[in-house]
Amino acid sequence: MSTITIRNLDDGVKQELRKRAAERGVSMEQEVRDALADRIAGPRQRKSILEDLRRLGANPDKPFDQKKISDEMWNEGLL
Repeated sequence: MSTITIRNLDDGVKQELRKRAAERGVSMEQEVRDALADRIAGPRQRKSILEDLRRLGANPDKPFDQKKISDEMWNEGLL
């Protein structure tokens, strides 16, 4: 792995990188690495940790039978 130093970075650019990193739940360094990789290799499919947490915290679309699911897991040997 290599290291680079970027001098004279505009404060607005730095703030935007910090904001994007926070939204994704990653470090600012990781955000810069990903942004550079996306620019060179093209965008990748990635989801932020916050998106995952929001999805997990959302109410289900329809009710589900927890006992039935548990019984199926026991029958499949998953529990």
